[in-house]
This record gives sequence, structure tokens and C-alpha cells, in this order.
Amino acid sequence: MPSAKKTLAVYPGTFDPITMGHLDIIDRALNLFDKIIIAVPINPAKTPLFSLEHRLEMARKCFPEDYSRIEIVAVSGLLVEYAAKRKAKAIIRGLRAVSDFDYEFQLALMNKKLQREVDTVFLMPGFRWIYISSSIIKDAARHGGDVSDLVPEHVNQHLRAAFAKS
Repeated sequence: MPSAKKTLAVYPGTFDPITMGHLDIIDRALNLFDKIIIAVPINPAKTPLFSLEHRLEMARKCFPEDYSRIEIVAVSGLLVEYAAKRKAKAIIRGLRAVSDFDYEFQLALMNKKLQREVDTVFLMPGFRWIYISSSIIKDAARHGGDVSDLVPEHVNQHLRAAFAKS
């Protein structure tokens, strides 16, 4: 008998910027969980192209305001602690290639040690997005490449504006 309990998962990422690959992972995760928290970490050690506020705004524009199954937040501290505090069932991690797996597996094991009740779920994006990353998209956009089919239109506009200044 199916449970009436709502399931929650956290999908963390820098989202600098959010890509079609990220949106594909979110779509897949919504088939498994009732609600997804898109968690953008506050990390002073990183120097992203876009500010935290700008990345949150770009992510929010990807979803209608009345879309109750998505929450977009900034988080600080250990992500697994945040997930446990929010009573999330899982942390979603995207895998593009075998090279991602080693790091992600180590991270999942550490998270499991810290919070046994939070699982890690690995999802692969659809084949058409498997080769993209925010870094590759930024590099292409920085050098004038057309990335319009790899990011939402509003994100593409932000990328063009950011690199027009350089």
C-alpha cells in the first residue's frame, strides 16, 4: 500500500549558471520525489561568474511561481545536515560520466556516515545533456559560442550580458 507521506529530496549545486542538464535532472527527480529543494550553497572559497542572488534568481525563473513542488534556497554549512534538518529522504547528485562517479561516491559515503537517514540518489541527465557542464557552457559563451540550446533563454541573455562586458 503506497505511503501518504510526502517525500522530499535536496538537489545541491552551484548552478553557475543553471543548465538544461540541471533542469533534466530536476525533472527526473520529480518522478521519484514529491518535492525538490534546489540548494545553492554559500561557498566563499568559490568565485562564480554570477552572484548568489543572481544564481537564485535565474533558477527561480525556470519554474512558474505557483509551482509548489520546487523550492529554491541558499544554504550554508554541511549540506547533509541541512537535508536532515529539512527531513529530506535523499540528496540528488547528477552524474555525467564515469569520471564524476569517484568523487560523488566518496561524498555519498561521507554523507551517509554523518547522517544515516539521508540517502544519495544518483541520476544521469538525458543523453543530449550528458556532455555539458556549467563550466563548459561558460567557456563557450566567453569565447562567443552559441549556447542558446544548452541553457534556458533568460540564462543565455545573462551569459551574453556578462561576457559583453569583458
